[in-house]
Amino acid sequence: MNDTNKNEPDLGKEVGKKESRKIQGRKNKKKESVWFGLGMFGLVGWSVAIPTIIFTVIGVWLDSITEGQISWTITFLFLGVILGCLNAWRWVKKESRNE
Repeated sequence: MNDTNKNEPDLGKEVGKKESRKIQGRKNKKKESVWFGLGMFGLVGWSVAIPTIIFTVIGVWLDSITEGQISWTITFLFLGVILGCLNAWRWVKKESRNE
């Protein structure tokens, strides 16, 4: 009569598995903190470096095709650093919420 219950996983078993994984993860948190820190350091570095490089290249290109008193390279370098820092801040804030 009730064939759908046979195909569905047992809810109690699924909850138990997830709980044991969560407990195990909390126990191993201290071991992974160094690797997590290094990974976050790399993520923050690349989050700032990539926009800075891209915006600097755009600034150099604009300086090569225009003449004027404004240095587009410095302007876009500054914008790239600001955008990269905001991007890194967003990633760090997101990761700190997940803990």
